[in-house]
Amino acid sequence: MARHSILDSLNETLRKETLDKVRAMQFPPGQILFSAGQHCQGLPLVIGGRVKVQMTGISGHSIVLYRMGVDDICTLSIGCLMTGRPYRAEAVVEEDARALMIPRGVFDRLMDQSAAFRLGIMESYGRRLDDLMLLVEEVAFRRMDTRLEEWLLARANGGSVVITHQELAVELGTAREVVSRLLKELERRDMVKLSRGKIQVTGLLESSAQL
Repeated sequence: MARHSILDSLNETLRKETLDKVRAMQFPPGQILFSAGQHCQGLPLVIGGRVKVQMTGISGHSIVLYRMGVDDICTLSIGCLMTGRPYRAEAVVEEDARALMIPRGVFDRLMDQSAAFRLGIMESYGRRLDDLMLLVEEVAFRRMDTRLEEWLLARANGGSVVITHQELAVELGTAREVVSRLLKELERRDMVKLSRGKIQVTGLLESSAQL
């Protein structure tokens, strides 16, 4: 069974007892691990692949809250386990993912009996909370056109980004129509070139290099 750093914080006895009770799981791309409204059954520890956690508002628009990779812990699951409230977002597998599921009863026991485990959980929660605060600041106070340009520049691979307008809208937390309008304006200014499922950003890269 693959290892996770939070389990290495346990003493030998607790680690052995925990490993006897955790469940190893594997998920294909596109599978939903949990949905808004569901109650948390345990704490998933990611040991392979990538999972995104996103929230959909009443308007139907979605935004990616965070992603989980190897050795990450699901922050929403921590909150749900500690408060007893259901999830308010969903987790979707992006790349073949593997995880270890710590059952709720085991999680409660570890939080009670292991100071090192409890500290590791709270540190992980705190780091993710900082990231989410930065996301709120970005969404609330920064211009969408600036955010779009910076997002494209940060992810340009070989001068292009493979993504649909809808997927990009979810990344930025806005409507597809807004993204399409802004991209059309960038294309009019020769900053990008649009094609199906792909955005060439050569002009944007050149403009950024000149600044």
